[in-house]
Amino acid sequence: MLGTFQQSHLRIEVEASPEAIAQCLLEPKRLQRWYNGIIEISGLPERLEPGLTFKSWVGPIIISHYVEAARSDYLRVILSEGVDGFHEWYWGDGWVQSQLEGVSLLPLKLGQTLGLLRLRGTLATESQRTPFAS
Repeated sequence: MLGTFQQSHLRIEVEASPEAIAQCLLEPKRLQRWYNGIIEISGLPERLEPGLTFKSWVGPIIISHYVEAARSDYLRVILSEGVDGFHEWYWGDGWVQSQLEGVSLLPLKLGQTLGLLRLRGTLATESQRTPFAS
């Protein structure tokens, strides 16, 4: 794999419950709404589970994802192709933490930061909706 080894650990505060965060991280349709790249979700179940694989694109670069662990407060994904490494997510009431390590030509910390900001924005937007909003 070409590139450099990169690692980043980021934690942000969000105005969301652990359940709302889990939905955004573990449900492919919701994950696709805020994720940095374009995710191929066809054929995936409603919720990520260990053993699933899917692909995403950052421009012309394909990243393969293998879900190693998926729980109500934790997600670990093994990455290959455009990034050789892993991405772990932990969350609780009002916070999300992301750990990303891998070899890549992509600026991983920048992508991770933008992804967390988009996640926070999505969670804030979803929390403002009423049950009767269209």
